[in-house]
Amino acid sequence: MKNKVVFTLIFAFVISFSFVKAQDKSKSIPAVDLKTMDGGKINSSTFSNNGKPMIISFWATWCKPCIEELNAINENYADWQKETGVKVIAISIDDAKTSARVGPFVNGKGWPYDVYGDPNGDFKRAMNVNNPPQAFLINGKGEIVWQHVGYSEGNEKEMYEMLKLVAAGKPIPESK
Repeated sequence: MKNKVVFTLIFAFVISFSFVKAQDKSKSIPAVDLKTMDGGKINSSTFSNNGKPMIISFWATWCKPCIEELNAINENYADWQKETGVKVIAISIDDAKTSARVGPFVNGKGWPYDVYGDPNGDFKRAMNVNNPPQAFLINGKGEIVWQHVGYSEGNEKEMYEMLKLVAAGKPIPESK
């Protein structure tokens, strides 16, 4: 009987420890190959910003709220960079049929972001993105610390407030 209790306690500890480690691992950016705008490849595990925060935004050329969000960020981007050092990485989820539009679209908008394509949706699935736009705030250690789904005018202000906290090394408040 005593052996069963000890075994059960050890088993419970191992399961608990594994769950915590899995949770911790899920906070980092998964490693997925993406397409560069010039047709090359880049792995998302290489995303970094020298210890400063990053925003990864999933968008598509056919998604009006996505474009509105990226335009709103662009209006403030220079100031955000000065204050926080943030880098924005825009991940296009346009599929093979529409991915040829991404480069000309981005050039026409004049967005200064790093833009990559995810035409097969591998990174989208790995990040558990269901509906664009979806933005993730990554701290200087490469950990996902906040995310936001959808866009309506003014959402960029909340994003900026979270960004300032992360840049200052402060915790993000728990959602209500």
